[in-house]
Amino acid sequence: MKKNVFLIIAACGGILLPANVADAQETVIVEEDLVVTETVPCKDHYYSTWKDNWFMQLGAGINAPFLENHLIDGDAGHHLTAAYNLGFGKWMSPYLGWRISMLYGAIHWDNNVYSKAKYANTNFDLMWDMFNSLGGANPGRVFSIVPFVGLGGTFAWDFDAPSSVIVGKHGKAKSNSWTLPVSAGLQMRFRLGKYVDFFAEGRAQFYGDNFNNCAYGEPVDVNITAVGGFIINFGGSGFRSYNPCNYLSYIDNLNGQVNELRAALADCGNRLAAAESQLPCPEVVTPDCPEVAAAPLMSTVRFSLNSAKVMPNELVNVYNVAQWMKTNPETSVVIKGYADKDTGTSEYNKELSRKRAEAVYNILVNDYKVKASRLSIQAEGSDTQPYDTNNWNRIVIFSQDK
Repeated sequence: MKKNVFLIIAACGGILLPANVADAQETVIVEEDLVVTETVPCKDHYYSTWKDNWFMQLGAGINAPFLENHLIDGDAGHHLTAAYNLGFGKWMSPYLGWRISMLYGAIHWDNNVYSKAKYANTNFDLMWDMFNSLGGANPGRVFSIVPFVGLGGTFAWDFDAPSSVIVGKHGKAKSNSWTLPVSAGLQMRFRLGKYVDFFAEGRAQFYGDNFNNCAYGEPVDVNITAVGGFIINFGGSGFRSYNPCNYLSYIDNLNGQVNELRAALADCGNRLAAAESQLPCPEVVTPDCPEVAAAPLMSTVRFSLNSAKVMPNELVNVYNVAQWMKTNPETSVVIKGYADKDTGTSEYNKELSRKRAEAVYNILVNDYKVKASRLSIQAEGSDTQPYDTNNWNRIVIFSQDK
């Protein structure tokens, strides 16, 4: 009966050892399961890395400036001039993007006389894919509408406008102007393939009164551009995505494994507690067990594979032996060291078992002040196996010296 009890204790101790369950009083702590319910929206989340979804656009179209026009018989047709467009940018998601867009062209207007100038403009635009935002992200969508707003700078030069001259610092007519327009527009994009789109867009740019080198008349100058062309998508157009619901089953499986391990740990703790309840009173004197002096010596010390170092959670068993010897001052104890058969040769295991016995011996003598004359050491090696399970034999067993 006692041997079976020891087998159960050793088995449970081996399982509980990595989890550090045993402490100085062999207390088993079992954590209760905590179930947290969190609602996870099951939808795709899109993202783009720094190197994805870059594009370049090339286009051409017309300008239509709305400036100071006072020539009654002027020809409105010559107000329309060519405009050329170059831009590049990046879509950060299927919904939002940015670009640097550049325009170049000439502007014509009638301010008492026929007038003209050239301009170059650069804008930083924020773009919103309305169809992806309202209808759901779809990398294969054929048609999209993209509103945008921008802030930029414009340089105008080569003025031929006798009635629209602003005088500079030295009393001479200015030959160029710098302005900072704000703009808004709408782009229609048609998907031709993975790498190429066709676009058509209109933009309205709003300037201060000096865009055409004229400081009277209309308080705000406006230039309307309409361009069309092609968008080249570097590496193709597409976004990476993930859906948190795809991982829920995997997480549930891991939670199930954790709960199974907790249940096994709790069951082993209960078996250990049941086995300990069948043992005689512990070797330490307590008010509930005054007959400790008559109790047999039953402590053991377990070791790791190929190790002669007493582990911290085994020191309580060495302490129990020291207490037992204090309450039985006339007795002597034999410290028997053992080794399992998988460690090495018979000679090596003999030496390993001796080192294990010596390690326990040194703690009893040096730490607990047990007289060395009351202790003796036996190295049993692996030739003698107290347990049928091989790895249980990495152990030191105490016995009373008759």
